[in-house]
Amino acid sequence: MSRTFRAGLILFGLLSVGDLAGPLLTDGEHPPMSIALIGAVLGLISLVLVVLAWRGERRAVVPLIVLRVLSAASALPAFFVGDVPAAALVAAGVTVALAVGGTVLVLLPAREFAGVR
Repeated sequence: MSRTFRAGLILFGLLSVGDLAGPLLTDGEHPPMSIALIGAVLGLISLVLVVLAWRGERRAVVPLIVLRVLSAASALPAFFVGDVPAAALVAAGVTVALAVGGTVLVLLPAREFAGVR
């Protein structure tokens, strides 16, 4: 397992833990509790997939990326809905950026092994 792959998994693990904390950190409106609970479920499943991928289960990588992209997508409405606090907008932006970064880090080794540089 390459360093970049491990770094991507660590990043995904941290994002997943953040998703798990979502229902405890929300005021019920930003994000709505339903979105925070969905995020927590995605975070829990993602953590399981991170552990499996860390142990060498390559089949866990694609579902992990899909879940992390879905989680990041759940933060996107913050940019289009009015009356969202600045802190929530920053958190949404950071979440999306870290999800993209984690995806790149996890996929980069696959390109290296394929001989593409």
